[in-house]
Order: sequence, then C-alpha cells, then structure tokens
Amino acid sequence: MASLPSESGQARHAEVLGQVVALHQLAREAGWAYRFGRAITLLREARRLLDGIGPDSPQAVLLRIRVLVSFGYAEAESGSPKDGLARLDEAAAHLDAVPPGPRRAELDGLVLCYRGMVHTHAGGTVEGIEQFDAAVERLTETDEVGDPDLLAATYLNRGYAYIELAQVVQAGEDFKRCLELCTEHGLDLVADKARHNLGYVEYMMGELPSALRHYAEVERSYQVNTPGLLPALRLDQARALLAAGLAADAARHLDDVLPRLRAQRASHDLSEAEVTSAAAALLDGRAAEARRLARSAERRFARRGNNRWAAVAALAALRAETAVALAAPRIPPRLPERAVKLADALRALLLEDETGLALMLAVRMEVRRGDPACGELLLDQLPRQRPTTPLDHRMLLRLCRAELAVARGDRRRALTEARAGLVELGRARDRMGGLELVCGTAIHGQQLGELAVRLVLDGPRRDARRLFGWLERTRAQVYRYEPLPAIDDPVLAEQVTSLRSLRRAAQLARLAGRVPRREEKKIVALEREVLRQGWYTSPWGRPRPVASLAAVTDALGERALVTFAASGDELVAVVINGTGGGSRLARLSSATETFEWAKRLHADLDTYAPNGLPPAISAVVGRSALHSADTVDARLVLPLLPLVGDRELVIVPTGPLYAVPWGSLPSLRGRPVVVAPSATAWLTAESSRDEGGHVVLARGPRLRETVAEETALTELYPSATRLSQAAVGDVLSALDGAAMAHLAAHGEHEPTNAMFSRLELADGPLFAYELARLSHPPRHVVLAACELAMNHIRPGDEALGFAGGLLASGVRTVVAANSRVGDASAAATMVEYHRRVAAGERPAAALAAAVAADPLRRPFICLGAG
Repeated sequence: MASLPSESGQARHAEVLGQVVALHQLAREAGWAYRFGRAITLLREARRLLDGIGPDSPQAVLLRIRVLVSFGYAEAESGSPKDGLARLDEAAAHLDAVPPGPRRAELDGLVLCYRGMVHTHAGGTVEGIEQFDAAVERLTETDEVGDPDLLAATYLNRGYAYIELAQVVQAGEDFKRCLELCTEHGLDLVADKARHNLGYVEYMMGELPSALRHYAEVERSYQVNTPGLLPALRLDQARALLAAGLAADAARHLDDVLPRLRAQRASHDLSEAEVTSAAAALLDGRAAEARRLARSAERRFARRGNNRWAAVAALAALRAETAVALAAPRIPPRLPERAVKLADALRALLLEDETGLALMLAVRMEVRRGDPACGELLLDQLPRQRPTTPLDHRMLLRLCRAELAVARGDRRRALTEARAGLVELGRARDRMGGLELVCGTAIHGQQLGELAVRLVLDGPRRDARRLFGWLERTRAQVYRYEPLPAIDDPVLAEQVTSLRSLRRAAQLARLAGRVPRREEKKIVALEREVLRQGWYTSPWGRPRPVASLAAVTDALGERALVTFAASGDELVAVVINGTGGGSRLARLSSATETFEWAKRLHADLDTYAPNGLPPAISAVVGRSALHSADTVDARLVLPLLPLVGDRELVIVPTGPLYAVPWGSLPSLRGRPVVVAPSATAWLTAESSRDEGGHVVLARGPRLRETVAEETALTELYPSATRLSQAAVGDVLSALDGAAMAHLAAHGEHEPTNAMFSRLELADGPLFAYELARLSHPPRHVVLAACELAMNHIRPGDEALGFAGGLLASGVRTVVAANSRVGDASAAATMVEYHRRVAAGERPAAALAAAVAADPLRRPFICLGAG
C-alpha cells in the first residue's frame, strides 16, 4: 500500500500550486500587454516549481497543461512558432491524465484554440481555422459553457483568421458571437478586442469613418485597462488612414507604434507595422525608405516561417521598386518577371487581392516597355475584385486598363476608364467624415486624373471645353460638398478648450524665455485626437454636382475665368469668357520654372513685409520683389491678356500658384480678381444667397495701437458687434449668422494640420476647425493677419488652410494675405478696403483698389466669390 503524503508535504504541495497559479496569472497579463519576454521568464519559473513537487496531482496536471499552453503561445509570438507548437504538443500529451468529461473538453479546446492562433500568426491560416473549428466543437459539446472566456477568445481569434482570408462576413459573425458572450459574462477585455476587430472589418469594407469610430471607442478603454494593446490598435488606425490617403497622419501613428513593438519583442506585429510603414512612405513619395522597411519585414516573417506575410512584405518592396522604375527612362527587364513570379506565389497562398496587385504592377511595366499584348495577357489573369478589394487597388485596375487603351491608340476607351474610376472614387469620398478624410482620398485618383489631362492636351485637337471638364472632375473636390450641420459633442468641445489652453500656456512659456517641450508634446497628441473625432462623427457633407461649362459661363457675366493646369512640364490655362465669349486653351511657359518664380516672389514679399526695414535693405529687396513680380506676370498673365481683355477675373490656381498674390502682378494691379479652388467652388459661392446679418469687428492681443484699424472701422460700421481683446467664445457666438466679420489678429498657418491654423485671441487660439463647425458661418470674412490665405496643397489640388477651411465650411468670401504683411500695411489696406465695401463696392473690386496703392506690401487676395 502506497504511503500517504504527510500534512507538511500536502501543505508544501498546496503552497507551490498557489505560487504557480499566481505566476501563471502574471504571465498571462504580461502576454496581454505584449511583454512576451517577461511572460516566458514567469512561465519558466512556474514550470520549475511544478517539476520540483514530485508526481502530479490532478490539480497539478491541470496547471501544467495551462502553463505549457501559455508558454507555447509566448514563445511563438516572440519569434519561434515551431517551439511554440512543440510546447502545445507537450501540453496535449498531458490530456490523457485528465478524466473524460467537461474539464477534459475544456482543456482540449484550450490547446486547440492556441494551436489555431500559432498557425494563423505563422501564416497557416487555413490550418488555424481548422483548429479553431475543432476548439469550438469541443467547447460547445454541452449547453453549459465551462469557460466562457475561452470560448469568446476562440470566436475572436477565428474571426481574425477569417480576416486574413478576407472572409469578412464570417469574421463579423464570429466577432458578434464573441461580443454576445462577453456581454453575458462581463468579459470586458475580450469585448474590447472584438470591437477592435469589428473596426477592422469595417476598414476592409471601405467604411473608414465607422472603422475609426470603433478604434476610438476601444482606444479609451485600452488606455485605462490594457495599454500594451495600444500599439496593435495604432497599427490598424494607421492602415485606415492610409486607405484615406493620409500618409503623414498614418506615419505619425506608426512612429509611435514601432518603438513600442520593438520593446515588447512582438515580432509578428512589428513586421506588420513595417509593411504598413512601407506603404505610408511610398504614398509620401519616399520609395527607397519604403523598400528598406518592406525588406526588413520580409526577413522577419521568413525567419518565423510565415510565408503568407513574407510574400505580402515582398509585394510592398516590389511596389516601391516599380514606382522607381516607372519614373525612370527604362524599366529593368527582370522586374516584370519578378512581379509575375511573386503573383504566382501569392496566388498559391490564397492572397487574391495581393495577386491582383502584383499582376497590375507587371502590366504597367510591360506597357511602359512597349509590350501591351503581354500586358493584356497578364490583365486577363487578374482574380476578380471583391467588395473588400482596397480602393487603391480598384483605382490601379482602372489605370492599367486606361494605359493599355492608350498603348493601343484608343483614347476614348482610356478616358472612359478614367471617368469610371473617378466616379467610383467619388462614391468612396461621399462616405467620408471630416474635411481631412474627404481631402486625402483624392490621392488614389491622382494618376487617373493626370492621365486624362495629358490625353486631352496630347490629342489631335486641344479642346478647352474637354480639358475644363476633366479639371473640374479631378481638382479640389472637397469644396463641392455642402457641409452638414455640426453635431454637438461635449467631449469634443472640452478637448478643443483644453487644446486652446495648452496653446496659450506654450505661448506664455515662449514669452518667458522657456522652450515649452511638454506642452508641445501634449498639443500634438490632443490635435490628433480632435481631428480623429471629426473623421467619424458624421459625413462631411452632401455632394454637389460638378459645375458644367455652360453654368459657369452664364454665371460669369462680363467676367472671365482662368483655370491653370500642369501636365509634365507644360503649363496651360483654360480661359472662359462670360456672355458668349467662348472658351480658349492657352499654352504657357515651363511649369517647373514658373512654379520656382512663384515661390521666389512669395519669399521676396515675405522679406519685404516688415515695417521699418533699413532703407538700403528695403531698396534691394524691393527691386528683387519687383523683378519676381514682373517675371511671374510675364509667364502667367501677359499671354492671356489678348484672350481676357479688361474683364474682371476668376482665377483657379494649381500647386504653387496658390501662393501668388495676383493683385501684386503689374498686369492685374487695380483689376478685380477672385481666387477659387475650382470653378465648381466659385459657382457654389457665387450662387449662394445674400441674406441679412450683422457685422462683427473682433480684435486680438498684441496689435500696435498706432496701426490698428479699429477706430476707422467703427466709424464705417457704427452698429457692428465690437469685440476688443476678444475671447474665443465671444467671437464664435458673434460670428454665427454674421453677414461680415473682420478679424484683426495675429495668425499662424499650420501646413501639416491645416484645420489647426489659428488666430491668436485674448484667451488663446481660435482654430479654423472651430469656424468650420459653425451652423451659420459668416458670409464674408476678412482676415487681417499674416499668411492665412496660404494653403497646404495636396494631390488633386486639394488646398487646405485657414481660409480654405472657411470656404469649405460655407463662407462665401474670404479676404486674406498669402504672404507676410506688416502691421501698418495691413491696417492701411483694411481701412481702404472697408471704406469701399461700406460704400457698396463688391469685395473683389474694393480689394483691387486697396492693394493697387502699394501692391508689393499688400499681398491680400479675395477668395471664394467677389
């Protein structure tokens, strides 16, 4: 008869088991936080303790299985799926010591679930789903769920595996099953993960605002409960932003993600982040960096034996190499072959969208090499695109078809493909929330638009009418939306108030001689959060139709519209004269050289702006500015004078021409000029009704008493609402429903986050973002501040800035400077301008006369309608 253990032995046994339970729980928490190195250390100690207590008791067997399962997962995630599966095999071998019944089924399901996770993360997604199916079957053998946490986790991870296969319906169903279990049993952490993945499903379906909303909801919970999961969330947010064309915003998320994942030693997620970073770098034009990141990720995945993701990373590198090759005079002959071989490998791995992308890259290269027949054969091999096919892939297919049509001499077919692609892109843009998302999406149609413009310009007849139509389809689409009423959001309002306080604190710190590093770090994070909320609260607005040439011609009356365009190095202008004047296409000078002169003029005027320059310096800089203005005038305006005569002008710039102060050019001095992002934007502003309203005169701090125009304007508008040393809340209240607002305050253009361009008021900055949310924005806004007409120009001539945000938000007319202006010059311009407006002159005419008195020191322009 075997001897029974002593009471002291039993106590020691129980004590060790208690220590193992505690170590295992700590290891699980470390794993949830992606601290796999820490988890492995804890699990080794737990296993050592178990090995030291002699023959396993039933409780020790259960603990040993759980420890080995966690050990296997931690090893697999930190770099060795093979070692991880070996640990799981070891755990499964101990199952024979567990009597048949619910406990055995639960532990069997546990091992199967973790096998599925390791297989999926190692690229064996089909095998992973088979393991998850078996786990679900074991865990649901009876009506009573033994461990709802485990079953919920199995649904969660099977849903993730379905995402890998782009089977979004099945994925969504599993995430919903998971949430139901979590709600029933109070499993908050797993519920957050399910919501996170539901956001990813929305992302795959192209519903980016909805995806970002899911991510934002989960982020708040992760920050409080499981900050270790934030890097994975940031990675998914970056993917959504890339899909919306916001490469810079995605890169900022990834800059935060990569160091954290390296610290966590989360090899798989780190490699995924590198692939996403490569995509962001390529979208931003940094092809060499994109290739480097993609190759690094490919090596990591290959070391882990994850062939699926290694192939995806190889495709990211190939995409960067293809971008470089297409920009070069000659395509390397082996590059298309590599693309086709990679497509075959991707097809074998069941990666359909990626297979299509590799083949489309090969098609474009074969067309460039002069072999359209080969390109057509490759295009025929493309898998059928699905609802989850990314938007940029769909646009690339349109581009491939268009380029093949061009190579075959079928210009009509090419233009048909371009038109269809831009219509599809428009439908995606219509679902976007926030000005930045609407604006960023344009990048996916940039090459299609450029191809269409080039075809029109290279055609047998340079048709001004046709070119006008294509330019309106492709540029400044954000301005054709009628903004929806803003949704009241107290959280958002509180965040904007906090942001204003931080900006004010940073400004005071600088005035005190301190570098406000802590405040600036918080400002960046809070601006990002405010923008993100704007992306998903609601669609930006209702789309309006693109303006027709006939409608624009009728609205012009005695005016003329000039819309500039560049194709390659060729700069052209479409001139439309109202009242039956017809349309003409004018060929101008080199686009590159003209853009450089426009930038030089802007720099000269910035230097010339300060009051009180020494006379000798002022004379030198003045001569340089005059020469630059004469040169820009000769390149842009003089060739058009025979076509426009002495008509007032509406000008639609392109690229760097947004920085031109048109009233400072010799041929346009004294001539009324209105600048608009597109003819559609101008027609919308011009057609808006003038209704009654009050005048607002608001003045910020630190303006010189001797040059401020407050007294003169008060006499011109005796019944105006006057706000001296104005606070933000008072100004916003006064602006809502105003007919005209004159805002005399120092300002700052923010090129990277245009909607956070700002005016400095008494209690902190007033952001363009806040003006864009007014339910009844003022019809006419005068910004007597520096450079607030400047815009950050994005693909598709999407111009965003303080003034641009006002126009997109429904303001009819904005008067602002697009380079620096001295206080005295600004005040003199404003007094003359308002004197004429108060006497009944239209804004464009009043501004033209005011600027003509000193054109190089008064670089104000009239935007929108005049």
